[in-house]
Parts: sequence; structure tokens; C-alpha cells
Amino acid sequence: MSKHLYYSVRMRAGQNGVHSSGAEGIYEKDDIIDIVKEYTGRALTHEKGRADEIRLTIEELKEKPRKISSLPLCTVKTQNPEAVQKAVFKILSSIGITERAIDEAFKSLTIGITMRGAMLMDIEGVRLEPDLLRGVRVTRMGITKKADSTLSRQLIKLGINNDTVKEALILASKVHKYPMVLGELCISDDPNYTTGYIASRAFGYIRLPHIKKRGIPYGGRAFFITGGEVKELIKYLQMIPVLIDNIKPCEGALTLKEIFERKSHRKSLSRK
Repeated sequence: MSKHLYYSVRMRAGQNGVHSSGAEGIYEKDDIIDIVKEYTGRALTHEKGRADEIRLTIEELKEKPRKISSLPLCTVKTQNPEAVQKAVFKILSSIGITERAIDEAFKSLTIGITMRGAMLMDIEGVRLEPDLLRGVRVTRMGITKKADSTLSRQLIKLGINNDTVKEALILASKVHKYPMVLGELCISDDPNYTTGYIASRAFGYIRLPHIKKRGIPYGGRAFFITGGEVKELIKYLQMIPVLIDNIKPCEGALTLKEIFERKSHRKSLSRK
């Protein structure tokens, strides 16, 4: 890997001063031209509308990216926002996040204010990020070509092989490599994308169909954290480059009971 130059490529696009789309990844030098074309095309053809401003940042990485595994992926069987909330409360509260914090996260993500970054909450629901209006953006993350190919094969079998799922899984996998982060709740701000997710080291990445009704144009992320130094966490999220080079299993739709059974099974295997 030392023979290759790696770059962080980040795109942010807006329409009439409002954020409309974004993308980012870590790539080798020879891939940059094609990626810039791909990202620009995405901004100009996004379903939210054609961007009138596109900002691209291409940065040579001075630090060797850390190699990590992806979180295991599955989808919980839910039919409406009410069922999703019940599942979220049950799963996240089982790993030590209070119902108050989960409730605060849902309220903050559904009041109609979309931040550029994620909220940092302690397990009691107190906001900890320095800028409560902007949040904390997670950047400098990507996936190797081999791992991307493996992930695509698994997601194709599930009928969800798209950029939205891949990029969210990559982000969540980076976030939850840091011990301070206990869990995460995400609701897309895309009005036509109604599948959110929760993530944790204990359960992996769990997709949540019907987390909101179609047409709602706001959302965001909340990271539930405990212990440690917030400044060091923010430094990791924003500055430390990470590449996924190993893909954990991706499963289809599971009941809540099956999700808890699989978590118990993984825990017992890890003790052997």
C-alpha cells in the first residue's frame, strides 16, 4: 500500500443555498478523474433537483488509512413508523442507551431542521457537540476495490446494491470502530427514501424500512456516546482515514426476535 498515493475525494452540492447531495470516498490516484465525473454527475442529476453549486475537495492523505471490517448488516421487519420506533427503543435500550436519549434523538431528527453533521448525545440525551447547529461530519472513509466487490455481491442477493446503502454502511462502520460510540440512529433527509438505520457494535447495521412517511424532507444522524474525550472522538470522525477491507455477513429481513437471537449467538461465539 505504501507504493500507492491515496486521496480523500469529497463532494457537496446545493440548490438555492440548500444542501441537496453529497458523496465521498478514499481512492487511488488513477481513479480520481472517474470519481470526480461520477460525483459531479450525481449532483447534476439528483432527484432533489439539479445542483447550482458543487464543491469538490481532493486531498492527498498524509496518513496511511486504517484497515477495518464492515459491520454485519440486516433489515428488521417493520411496516410503519410506529413499529420502527418500538424496535429502535428495544434494541438501543438493550445496550445501555436510555429511553430519554432515544426519544430526544427522534425529536431532534424529526422537527424539520437538517444539520450538516451528526449530533453527539450522551446516554441521557444531552447534546455534546461543539456546534449544535452544524453537528459533526464524518469524513475520510472508503472501501477497497476487493471489499467493494464482495459487498456488492452480497447486496445484489438482497436487492439493495446501491450507493445509499453502501455509503451509509461505510460511514457507520468507521464510526462504530471508536469505543466511545455505543449506538447510532439515522433518518435520511431524502424525501423519497424512507429506510433509516440504527448501528452498534453489539447488533451491527440494522436497516429500518418505513422509518418515516414518504415526502418528509428532513432527517439526520445521532451518535450516542459514553466516556472518553469528545475532542478525540471528533478528531477521529473528521480526520483519521479509514478503509474497509473486510466485509461481514449481510443478511435479509429478520424479525426483532431473530435479531436478538443472532446477537446472543455472536456473543457466545466470541467467548469461545
